[in-house]
Amino acid sequence: QVQVVESGGGLVQPGGSLRLSCVASGSAFSIRAWAWYRQAPGKQRQLVATIASNGDTNYSDSVKGRFTISRDNAKDTVYLQMNSLKPEDTAVYYCNRRSPPYLSWGQGTQVFVSS
Repeated sequence: QVQVVESGGGLVQPGGSLRLSCVASGSAFSIRAWAWYRQAPGKQRQLVATIASNGDTNYSDSVKGRFTISRDNAKDTVYLQMNSLKPEDTAVYYCNRRSPPYLSWGQGTQVFVSS
């Protein structure tokens, strides 16, 4: 059964950095496009960044220039490097396929940006 497991979140001050990781084992990882999503309290889940099988990336306007998505096919892992974090980046971050059919959603990893 395919699982996604996110990690790397935590508490960080504004302007700080975090690196999130997501392992998607048993998922034909290398041929898929992957994405990071986030859900803030009381809000709908939103798409943050995507990475295609060829490495092409896209970002939401709110994170462009601050976040970088990358992948390591040998490790079935997708990363999200987050720099210059802002309080509005506070959310639970999830990874999944870029498009349906989605895998079962993991528990996510909490990012909290506050001074």
